[in-house]
Amino acid sequence: MVRLDKKATRLYVLDTNVLIHDPTALYHFDEHDVVIPMTVLEELDKHKNGIREIARTARQISRTLSDLTNQVTFDEIQKGIPIPRISGESGRLHFLCYNDLKPFDSLDDSPDNRILAETCRLRDERPDASVILITKDINLRVKAAALKVPVEDYLNDRAFSDSDAMIEGAQVYASAGQDGASLWEALNVEVTVERIGHHTFYQLSGNMPRHWHVGMLVSDSENGAEFEAIVREISPSSARLQLLTNYRHHAGVWGVHAHDSRQNFTLNLLMDPEIDLVTIAGNAGTGKTFMTLAAAFQQTLDAKRFERIVFTRAPIPMGEDIGFLPGTEEE
Repeated sequence: MVRLDKKATRLYVLDTNVLIHDPTALYHFDEHDVVIPMTVLEELDKHKNGIREIARTARQISRTLSDLTNQVTFDEIQKGIPIPRISGESGRLHFLCYNDLKPFDSLDDSPDNRILAETCRLRDERPDASVILITKDINLRVKAAALKVPVEDYLNDRAFSDSDAMIEGAQVYASAGQDGASLWEALNVEVTVERIGHHTFYQLSGNMPRHWHVGMLVSDSENGAEFEAIVREISPSSARLQLLTNYRHHAGVWGVHAHDSRQNFTLNLLMDPEIDLVTIAGNAGTGKTFMTLAAAFQQTLDAKRFERIVFTRAPIPMGEDIGFLPGTEEE
């Protein structure tokens, strides 16, 4: 394993298969610079024609690179094109082109070997930086390791890595106290308590936290919370919160009781007549389907709020479907 200098500038060289695997990959390296060799551009050009998924992906990458290089001068390209980023320092995009490049004598003249040779050349020219090759190709990673080139797999493709982009659905204030008294004091806001029927509302006035949003859970604990409320209305200077129903012990939904604050929040959302759509994200075994069905039975069979329940599930085949003709529909 090649050790990296943590303080040195990092240059990530992307293999073709990384961009094919994730067309937005060059945006996922934070403040570090990204390098695309000319060999990769040539490989993308070979794949862009056709109607298969790989062709559509190659065309998408080409459009992205075209947008980044549009109205950019040659000097700016030489220095590196800034990669847009929502917050923080942005990295730069570089293109790697060596006219006199020769693959290693012991290796064939193949795209993988040319990319490896380009990476080695860049490593030798930039001793001040940590040059790292990113590839999904296992054999190329083995070759790079044999030549003492830092190499990594591309792992920034979690199922909705977009979970990082999803807004936080809950905020825990450990010192909120009974009825949120300590929280109101800490936020330095004025509070008016209003009770309408079986519901309790808190009208807040003052500077509201910027990360609060409508539909957010505000509680004092992840487990046996004494204070749990949902944000109903929010503005920079005011907010309206509603105290949640406690479905933990005596009250339940079709015999189902919550075990923690988030399950109780979920049951409140599912039972709320003012909310038409609820999407739930969580690990397997946390009760998402179980609570959803319990709320559906409660409101359909007991409360008669709905006439029927429609339950759908995406079919996940064990392998490719067997057809009458060989090949896929596109082929």
